[in-house]
Amino acid sequence: MSGSERYNVERVGHCEQPVVIIDDFHPHFDALRGAANQSEFARRGPYYPGLQAFADPGHLQAVGALLTEIFQHIFDIKKGVSLVQCSYSIVTTPADDLAPIQRLPHVDTTDPGRIALLHYLSDEKTGGTGFYRHRRTGAELLNDSNFDEYRAELETEGVPKAGYMRGSDNRFELIGHVDAKPNRAIIYRSQLLHSGMIPRDLAFSDDPQTARLTLNSFFQAKP
Repeated sequence: MSGSERYNVERVGHCEQPVVIIDDFHPHFDALRGAANQSEFARRGPYYPGLQAFADPGHLQAVGALLTEIFQHIFDIKKGVSLVQCSYSIVTTPADDLAPIQRLPHVDTTDPGRIALLHYLSDEKTGGTGFYRHRRTGAELLNDSNFDEYRAELETEGVPKAGYMRGSDNRFELIGHVDAKPNRAIIYRSQLLHSGMIPRDLAFSDDPQTARLTLNSFFQAKP
């Protein structure tokens, strides 16, 4: 593990992709949690197993210098980034109610220039994030060259078992794991296969005060 005094870098898998871990990430953590309580949550697509709400991206200004350093020195992004999305997310779907696509590790995009920032706003008990390798193809991150093969293999393997991914199974191998911690943030390429490590005893609440609450931001490297 490497990094500065503000963050650590863990390299995961054979691809040795960086996952940046930052504790005590935001100086206004309590305000961010408070803003989530006032937000309007709704289901905003078929993939996320819960509810999401738009978040004010202005909060990123307080950590802008740190993010710029990380983008430049860890992800080799020299020309800056554009913000693509900023939203609160809470997991509300019980394991037995997941759609098949929600039972597997996923990527947000196959674009290597898309960077994800996941900020944990709830406590340790609500679960962290795992990173995975697909056993048959060896894929750890998806791109334009391997996506079709990966998708074909998933179809060959059939419908995934019920429940959330909570570690290695016969299809996927866990290659890295970050525990949740209040005000911890992690930064990684969106093309890395990943999944929330949702505890079996999680209360699937729609109340941001008690739910697994995260603040998710996505950035795109400028060409």
